[in-house]
Order: sequence, then C-alpha cells, then structure tokens
Amino acid sequence: MTVIVLTNCPSGLRGFLTRWLLEISAGVFIGNPSARIRDILWDEVRQYTGQGRALLAHTTNNEQGFTFRTHEHAWHPIEHDGATLIRRPNLNSPAQQSSSTDTPPPGWSRAAKRRRFGRP
Repeated sequence: MTVIVLTNCPSGLRGFLTRWLLEISAGVFIGNPSARIRDILWDEVRQYTGQGRALLAHTTNNEQGFTFRTHEHAWHPIEHDGATLIRRPNLNSPAQQSSSTDTPPPGWSRAAKRRRFGRP
C-alpha cells in the first residue's frame, strides 16, 4: 500500500498521480504500485511540487510495517533505535513562537479572546 499526500501542489501533478493512484480526497492518493513505480512517482512528485510539500508513506518489511518520506515539510523523519519517528520543529525558540502573548486584533469576540488569550 502506498499513500501520497500533497499540499499546495500544481493540479498537473495531481492529474499525473491519478494515472497510477486513486485520489480519495483532495491531495490524498492511495494505491499499490510496485516499488519501482513508487520510486519513479516520488521522483516526479519531488520535481514538480513547486511551492508545495509532499509526504509518501508505504508498507515495508520492518518492525513498524511502514516507512515514509517527506519533501519540503517542517517535520522530518528520523531513525531512533530502529523505529522511524517524526521530529517536529521547536516551537519554544523566539523566532517560531506564536503570537499568543500579543493583543488580539480588533473585532474578536470576548469568548474568542478568552479561549485564545485566557483573559476574563
């Protein structure tokens, strides 16, 4: 089983993938191509994603039963004790902190302000 997830990619790439895989939702493709075809499809996806990003997950003979690859994602797969894990970006660094300490923009309801900023 192979799953490819595209985000913000050209529609031509989506059309190309529908030749080999079934698009079950916008940008989500599944199928069971051979390993050679899967690798060719992934090379094409990496070449034509443009400003988008892509994720490939497929079954394999390891302890997890699957593996995955990413292209232009902020989250990256890493190997740890024989298992593939996802490394997410550190949100505690000052450059990547959200604006939760800022004042809300005008037009927010009181309930939205309480949910987002914890103010009475």
